[in-house]
Amino acid sequence: MKIFRHLTIAALAVTALAAPAAAHRQWLLPSATVLSGNSDWVTVDAAVSNDLFYFEHQPLRLDNLVVIGPDGQPVEPTNKSTGRYRSTFDVQLTQPGTYRIASVNAGLFASWKEGGQPKRWRGTPEKFAAEVPADAEGLTVSQMAGRVETFVTTKAPSSGALKATGKGLEMVPVTHPNDIVAGEAATFQLLIDGAPAKDIEVEVVPGGIRYRDKLNDMKMKTGADGRFSVTWPTPGMYWIEASTQDAKTSVPQAKQRRLTYVATLEVMSQ
Repeated sequence: MKIFRHLTIAALAVTALAAPAAAHRQWLLPSATVLSGNSDWVTVDAAVSNDLFYFEHQPLRLDNLVVIGPDGQPVEPTNKSTGRYRSTFDVQLTQPGTYRIASVNAGLFASWKEGGQPKRWRGTPEKFAAEVPADAEGLTVSQMAGRVETFVTTKAPSSGALKATGKGLEMVPVTHPNDIVAGEAATFQLLIDGAPAKDIEVEVVPGGIRYRDKLNDMKMKTGADGRFSVTWPTPGMYWIEASTQDAKTSVPQAKQRRLTYVATLEVMSQ
């Protein structure tokens, strides 16, 4: 009983210290990021949580899952499943090279009042006109576009899957995402609709938040060319996040567009 009492006190102390930094973070976590066999497989966990890479909030839905192979062509993930706290799926790596695995989401969020009561709606532009009253009281509409991704390489790194789509907020690796090492700097570029995204704040957080009382996050901003660099303090899995907003909407009713980007990268030891 004494052990459990001490654990409870310690847990409360850690929670109190970490509370200001707590946030629901979306992420994809592959079972491996670098492989060397023929026709390898990876299993990917997909979740939303406070503690990075720990399942305790809700699954990340797989409705908009996109896997791009080394030749730049789509690859069909298999064995997709969604449980209480996480989703999982498998990807067979039949070609040598780098795969880009992403959940790509786009849609609208609307809020208004009906009979004095607040109403909220989330969905696609195609359903907006049919499901949201055009004359709704206090109607506000926002457009959202987000990308959550990770990278896996088998045998040798390649760049065919790393090309930007020119849509929303994206990261183009300058340093290959499966060739980053602790103690060394890696450089990446953020783009908005294919153009350099300058002055965007980027947050980098190492995994294992559950087991320490400090977030240990790093923050930096992109330069005029959209580039930023990270020097990795230790090996392990890292979470990268960036977000911004503008008025470049494609739906007339939406007055602002919110863009988000998240990536999971593995940093190797020297």
